[in-house]
Amino acid sequence: MRVGLLYFAMKTTGKKMSQSAIMRLDIERAIRSIPRGKVSTYGGIAKTAGYPGAARLVARILQRGYGLPWQRVLGAGGQIKLTGDSAVEQRLRLEAEGVRFRGRRVDMKLHEFRQQSPKSRSRRRSSRAKNR
Repeated sequence: MRVGLLYFAMKTTGKKMSQSAIMRLDIERAIRSIPRGKVSTYGGIAKTAGYPGAARLVARILQRGYGLPWQRVLGAGGQIKLTGDSAVEQRLRLEAEGVRFRGRRVDMKLHEFRQQSPKSRSRRRSSRAKNR
């Protein structure tokens, strides 16, 4: 996927994208892939985008990004990490999408959206190829 982004950017702008721009686009794509009624964690998004351990970068991108479904990204264990009115708004938006809470946390067993990280996808394909 990253090679495709790089090629697309070079073709449309004539310039090579920086590594940080590619990371941002990968993370935004992972956030946009979360369907209504499902949630993911900051760490889960980072892992899905191919940058395990970059949960803080996910939070920074959500702060600066527009048009992203920010309400679907939570802290570890399904906790809303925002404070004040933003936390209330996040909870109301999630409840409007049909997400259930158990106390102050989202019921992750029902609503966690799990994607395969890019590395696990390639391993799965290679093991299938070996069996053929």
